[in-house]
Amino acid sequence: MITLLLPDFLLILLGYALRRSSFRDDGFWQGMEQFIYYVLFPPLLFNAVSRAPLDMAQSGPMLLAGLLFTLGGLLLGYAARWLLQASPAALNSGTQCAYRFNTYVGLAIIGGLHGQQGIAAFAVLVGLLIPLVNLIAILQLTRGQGNRIWRELLTNPLIIAIVLGLCWNLNEWSLPAWLHHGLGLLAGAALPLGLITVGGALRLAAWRGAPWLVAWWSVVKLLLLPLLAVACCRLLGVTGVYYQAALVLACLPSATTAYILAVRLGSDGQLVAATITATTLGAMLTVPLNLALWG
Repeated sequence: MITLLLPDFLLILLGYALRRSSFRDDGFWQGMEQFIYYVLFPPLLFNAVSRAPLDMAQSGPMLLAGLLFTLGGLLLGYAARWLLQASPAALNSGTQCAYRFNTYVGLAIIGGLHGQQGIAAFAVLVGLLIPLVNLIAILQLTRGQGNRIWRELLTNPLIIAIVLGLCWNLNEWSLPAWLHHGLGLLAGAALPLGLITVGGALRLAAWRGAPWLVAWWSVVKLLLLPLLAVACCRLLGVTGVYYQAALVLACLPSATTAYILAVRLGSDGQLVAATITATTLGAMLTVPLNLALWG
């Protein structure tokens, strides 16, 4: 399991090294993140969902399990209010790190484990959870800016790509070979570049501001959430590649987009950056451990 996941984490470390040595311009990394998010990732998700065989009867329990353990992560993350007396500002900013997931890392892992079928099952799951986690996070950070919430969701390129892929799959439509090949070229570049940008976003010194909050949200994300996912999946009878997709998603580090959202909405970006860094580095140990124990 470690050797299977090692190339993915080495790409993350490469991104960190490049950010600290040759490519220090923040504009370069921001531009690359936007390019991957808007240009490379939608073709990857569309190709996987539109072509892979999907068992909708099995997808339903997986989606319900994902919904349950995501809400469980939200509640556990919010428990920092009582356990650690977190301030409202810190709580609203950092709690999203307890339930949001890094899609780049997840697609790389599930693709290595189960190929296109695994990516398709994972994409269906994130198709439900990406709108949910964005909605919860924006509600926490904005407090009443309802129009902005729906604009963020309806223009999300990942959601659009997944919905289009499902329509293609369910209607058994086909793409011209040249178009499928072109989308495949874009999709092939998405995962390695996505992992490198994850490394470029790491900030090792940022945890010093609130180490106990960072530690609590990291434990919730990397250890408690996978246990909750296993319990939900077994309770609902989720098996096979759908179980693996749910488990991989629960094991993932926090999403780097949580930092972007926090900064854009005027919240505590440094605290979020510290937690993302801690969960990303910790995931190098906990992801193989969780997959070996529960996979």
